[in-house]
Amino acid sequence: MLLKTSLLLLVAGALAAGCGFGGGGDLTLGYLGWDENVANSYLTKVLLEEELGYENVELKLADGVVSVYKDLIEGNTDAFLDAWMPNHEQFVEGGGGRVEVSKEPWYVDPTRYGIAVPDYMQEVRTISDLDSSGTDMITGIEPGAVLMKKIQTDVVPRYHLKASLVEATTPAMLAELEQAYSMKEPFVFLAWSPHWMNQEYEFRYLSDPKNAMGSVDSPQTLHSVTREGLAEDEPAAYALINAMKLDEDQVGSLELTINKAEDPEAGVRRWLEEKENRELVRPWVEAAQNAQEE
Repeated sequence: MLLKTSLLLLVAGALAAGCGFGGGGDLTLGYLGWDENVANSYLTKVLLEEELGYENVELKLADGVVSVYKDLIEGNTDAFLDAWMPNHEQFVEGGGGRVEVSKEPWYVDPTRYGIAVPDYMQEVRTISDLDSSGTDMITGIEPGAVLMKKIQTDVVPRYHLKASLVEATTPAMLAELEQAYSMKEPFVFLAWSPHWMNQEYEFRYLSDPKNAMGSVDSPQTLHSVTREGLAEDEPAAYALINAMKLDEDQVGSLELTINKAEDPEAGVRRWLEEKENRELVRPWVEAAQNAQEE
């Protein structure tokens, strides 16, 4: 279902005046299986195609952080919308100036990131407690994530943990969390915010008394990263991407709506049917329209 009412009128009026949006071209967004990245990537796709006249916005799923930046740096994708800064600075710097980080973050609330356990694991409060947690496994996410590397190289040896870190896709980790949580079984996992898990489950982020994670688990700012030249080649898409602003509740509601839908695009459209969400994206679309007209 297309966005309704005012947004449609804006687009119709502009088209009647002879202004085409997006040049009728194609765009490719690289993304990871992180729920906030799935959500903002599909939201961008729907807005570009249905509000700004793009013929095709392809979403290319990468198998890890390294590969999503590699695709962007080599020009195989046009943007990646979930750069956790400063944790991802090393990947941006590896681009040698071929990628551009948005000046302002798209996520406006503080982030959280770290090792977590469900609240029913009452005795586990710090990373030091993990060997008595009842499980010998830390269920992680995609390879290449900065926290995954830090746990393997610093956290496990510094705390002399018997627990091993296991790689998994984000959906697989969440499925295991759901199963363990429903049966109140011991489960250690990587958690972060923004993410709907913070609204669905009661859990705690473990403290790190030895500071083995350094600054990795410190609050981050979430930015979009675009390839060199996108602002000139695709001004409407560039403007839309840089105008996006979402808070924790908005990201959570979008993710949960997507989870309940048959596919992410359907979930995005359903979310956009809500008046408050249509009003939220209106300035982004207007920024893209203005950029195209210049």
